[in-house]
Amino acid sequence: MTSAAVTRRRVMGLGLGVLAGVAAGCSGDSGPVRRLRLATGPEGGPYNAFGQALAQAVAASGRRIEIVPVSTAASVDNLRKLDDGSVELALAMADAAEDAVLGREPFPGPTAATALARVYVNYTHLLVPADGPVRSVGDLAGRPVAAGAAGSGVQVVAERVLRAAGLSGAPASHAAADERQLGLAPSVSALREGSVDALFWSGGVPTPALADLARELPLRFLPLDAHVGALRERYGPVYTAVTLPAGVYGLTEPVGTIGVGNYLLARADVPQGAVRHLLQVVFERWRDLLREVTAGARLEPRFAISTGEVPLHPGAVAHYRSVYG
Repeated sequence: MTSAAVTRRRVMGLGLGVLAGVAAGCSGDSGPVRRLRLATGPEGGPYNAFGQALAQAVAASGRRIEIVPVSTAASVDNLRKLDDGSVELALAMADAAEDAVLGREPFPGPTAATALARVYVNYTHLLVPADGPVRSVGDLAGRPVAAGAAGSGVQVVAERVLRAAGLSGAPASHAAADERQLGLAPSVSALREGSVDALFWSGGVPTPALADLARELPLRFLPLDAHVGALRERYGPVYTAVTLPAGVYGLTEPVGTIGVGNYLLARADVPQGAVRHLLQVVFERWRDLLREVTAGARLEPRFAISTGEVPLHPGAVAHYRSVYG
């Protein structure tokens, strides 16, 4: 059993004692509004859309908290901001979040991040022009690839996939892919214009920008599920095998790929009462929050508490126990 699993079981076992303490600390809705800054992602991206939707849902709820979305480069940048205290909340992909709490590269030491919920799953997209020469990850050797913006979770998973395929992490050679640090919009433009031969993206299905691109440019989505085992062996179960379904992006058949969870995170010093109020809104309004992010997703407690090595915030534990037992 992992250390986080032990911690989660131990904290969940605190039971009514925790609940009583939390209730005493947040009885009533009197007092000042608690303002919480949420690190999201670049404007126009799914994290930013989720953050804006969450801020609106919280404002409409009447609870005495305020969410202030902060535009960022996404996962890695968000975790750094959470650690230095420039935000109280953050969204991040599970692999980057585990790297942060375990002190793995690119983080210099363990980050004291806690999880509020695993909110949805990102699907890793690797797409190329359908009439081009690239038909597998191995074909990317020596070719320019849009591999995510600096500080993003896309960059983390793209680099790891390329490393698993022997195309990254080694001394520079003709075999390495030419990784370009580009966000989603510049990546789409670069693939359309032919300045890159492939595009990595990690997000919901369908991602609107990619759906738009697929309507104007015939695309091939490369299968990545063969790399899940190697990624899990090296980095743990944050990586899972998922499927891009037939019909999305005009696909005529399913394409196996890599799934990575997305976590809503908080600093450990965020008051438990504020966390409970926030999670009440998240579970009341999850359909609205996920509508613009990923189609067909559901948010259920058993899914939400599956946060791997990232420990749950005590306020999150109290919320799940009080509502779901």
